[in-house]
Amino acid sequence: MKRFGTLVLMVFLMVSGAFAADFDPRRPSKEDKCPVCGMFVFKYDDFLAQIIFKDGTAAFFDGAKDMFKYYFGLKKYAPSRDLSEVAAVYVTDYYSLTPVDGTRAYYVIGSKIHGPMGHELIPFGKEEDANEFMFDHLGKEVIPFKGITPEVVKRLD
Repeated sequence: MKRFGTLVLMVFLMVSGAFAADFDPRRPSKEDKCPVCGMFVFKYDDFLAQIIFKDGTAAFFDGAKDMFKYYFGLKKYAPSRDLSEVAAVYVTDYYSLTPVDGTRAYYVIGSKIHGPMGHELIPFGKEEDANEFMFDHLGKEVIPFKGITPEVVKRLD
C-alpha cells in the first residue's frame, strides 16, 4: 500500500509539472553557432545570450542583438517554432558576466561599447547598473525587455 501511495504522488508531481524540463542557463559547445549570423558562440561568452524552448532545446547567440533578431524573426530562423514554445531567455550581465533572465533585464543602446557583431544591446540584471553604464559609456537609452522592438534592433545595424 505504501508503494501505491508513492506511485500516486509521483504521477501527481509529473502531471503538475514538478518534473518539468530544466530551463536553467546552459553553456554552449564549441560547435554551437548563432542561427542569425553563423558565428561560433563559444568564444563570445561575455556576450552570450540564449533562448531555451519548452522541449529542452536551446538556441545560442553571440549577443543580445542577434538573440532579439531571432526572437522577432522566429518564422525566418526557425520556421517550425512559435514564441509560445519559449521557456526561458538568458543574457549575460555585462558587469557580473553571469546569466540573467533576459525578460527581466535592462538593455543599454547607443553606447561606445561594441559586441562581436558591432553595435549591441548591452544587458544588465539591475536597472541601476544599466543607468551607471549608460552614463559611463555614453549610452543613449536604457530599455527593458518589453521595450525592445524590431525597430530598436534594426537601428543597431
